[in-house]
Amino acid sequence: MMIKKTKDFAARRSLLTGMGAAAAGVVVAGSGTANAQNSDFRPARHDSDAWMGEMPGQHRVWIDTSYGLGGMEALHYANNIMSANVNVDDGSDDDYAMVICWRHYATALGYKDPMWAKYGEFFSGAMGLTDPETGKAFMVNPATLPDRADLDNGGDTIDKMRGRGVKFALCNAATRWYSRYIAGEIGGDADAIYKDFVKEAIPDSRFIAAGVFGTTRAQEYGYSLLYAG
Repeated sequence: MMIKKTKDFAARRSLLTGMGAAAAGVVVAGSGTANAQNSDFRPARHDSDAWMGEMPGQHRVWIDTSYGLGGMEALHYANNIMSANVNVDDGSDDDYAMVICWRHYATALGYKDPMWAKYGEFFSGAMGLTDPETGKAFMVNPATLPDRADLDNGGDTIDKMRGRGVKFALCNAATRWYSRYIAGEIGGDADAIYKDFVKEAIPDSRFIAAGVFGTTRAQEYGYSLLYAG
């Protein structure tokens, strides 16, 4: 049994798919003019983005995701990409600079189990994730659970993907939002909760100002963009 999307999210995705198809037609029709106008464009470089250019690898991929389902799928997609490189092109994991960006509600997947033990009900609710084994909210980070092929990461856990060299970008803006939201629900201190989230971030991760901000900058550094969810 896979984690189910909410009806609202499914409807939203359907709408966006239709909009994307329409937009694609516009881009194709005007691509010649756009390329001519931007042939000399060179993006500015900023110290806060330097790590994107410093990651080794012959291929660069940025997997962007904002909801619970996509956040889990992102791990599976990363594994599939890297495995295909090994199987088809006789490559290695070192060939890839691979980043999973967890932003918006999916950001909570970047927090360790102690945070899920305290706030898993809020995280699961925000992301629309329910444990198919129990029918209840996850009280541990579902992306850390081994031997759970029934989940939408297909058993490709955070630790497994870290072992393959994958890095994680976490949305600081969403982390601030989660802090305020939970503080309001439990009568807690938003700043203290935020500090706990930062302290309990998963290894091989870094906070970026906003996930959408980092996703646009990554493309300026040559990362292929894949959206999960």
